[in-house]
Amino acid sequence: MEKWIQEPARSVPVAACPDVLVLGAGPAGVSAAISAAREGASVLLVEQTGDVGGIATAGLMSHWTGQTKGGIYEEILNRSSDLPGTEPLSSATRQTINTEKLKNVLFDMLSEANIQILLYTFACEPVMEKNRITGVIVENKSGRQAILSRITIDATGDGDIAARAGAAYVTGRPADGMMQPATVMFKIGGVDYSRAVFPRKFEDYITIPKGEIQDLGKKHLPFPAGHVLLYPTTISGVVTCNMTNCINVDGTRTEDLTRATLVCRGQMDDIIRFLREYVPGYENCWLFSSASLIGIRETRHFAGLYTLTEQDIRDARVFDDWAVTNASFNFDIHNTSGSGLDSAGEQASFKSTFYTVPYGCLVPEQIDNLLLAGRNISGTHKAHSNYRAMPICANIGQAAGIAAAVCARENVLPRDMDVKKLQTRLLAQGVLPPR
Repeated sequence: MEKWIQEPARSVPVAACPDVLVLGAGPAGVSAAISAAREGASVLLVEQTGDVGGIATAGLMSHWTGQTKGGIYEEILNRSSDLPGTEPLSSATRQTINTEKLKNVLFDMLSEANIQILLYTFACEPVMEKNRITGVIVENKSGRQAILSRITIDATGDGDIAARAGAAYVTGRPADGMMQPATVMFKIGGVDYSRAVFPRKFEDYITIPKGEIQDLGKKHLPFPAGHVLLYPTTISGVVTCNMTNCINVDGTRTEDLTRATLVCRGQMDDIIRFLREYVPGYENCWLFSSASLIGIRETRHFAGLYTLTEQDIRDARVFDDWAVTNASFNFDIHNTSGSGLDSAGEQASFKSTFYTVPYGCLVPEQIDNLLLAGRNISGTHKAHSNYRAMPICANIGQAAGIAAAVCARENVLPRDMDVKKLQTRLLAQGVLPPR
């Protein structure tokens, strides 16, 4: 039997009134905040952890997977990358992430743009006037506070505030709502790079002395783990492992997040034992570090003014209201019932296109003064598996930030904004025209 208590009514102090309020400091949120501030808007960025960068930093992501050409992603990459040929590892690629360096670069960029940041702060509830969001209630060590804003950008990944504001959404794939599995990334030390192998995709089938590496993984790793994905880092002898796996996870439920974290952490010792026994160069590997933020690939897909589809991506469609250009990745759908690539996924078999993301995907169908940024924009399950890549999310954030600044300055609703003004500013900030 459910039990309830009645909270007493209380007055909540208004802590700030920025032009633009950005929720979530992953690649999309940071990019949105910086871009809005560069357009002259006052910006406050709220983040529930103690770092910025999201999965790219606290999530210990190995590299920037996928790509765009031009825009704020290129700026972040240029400032944070340990370039090829530099110490300590000459084979490091430009897209390999040095997580500690990236954290500092992002903090520097936020500081340069004079953005107010609230870390260790949880966005709880929207402040609404009918179907218009006017701010957000937050909770932190200082207590419960309200932040009022002209425009709010939800870059929380899961779209928590957008959902609580009443924005329509679906979760997972259309047939049954199943969502991609969760992962806790970790790094291992003691790897002999001169003999090590680095399978970077599910379809990297590498024959090693004791067999084919993916077959060995499926046979000897604990279900639902089973794939072998290993990435070089910028630290000599250290490798990033994308190998833990938990299925049947709803990333919008705390209970599921807790279970997934425990399951994934429980697989780490088995993965290390497997690598020591079966994979050349890994005989003396050991646990070096692990992510403090679990990797959730998919939750809510919101209904926007337009919903991006798989066919739009295949056709490399150029939308009149483009907000992101030259986006490119594959259909990276992890197996919802086990390890490896899902039957609906396409990696090696997919010929990458350079597509655009329309502004309409960033604008919720029903809620005003709200923009979406990152993997929670309006798109289908399969399209999402492509645009959820961090470089694309960063440039989605850039578009959302500029749009929010324009709307705040001109006192217009996001749905009524002149998209040509957004596009003009994007081109001025280094975004390349659509092909």
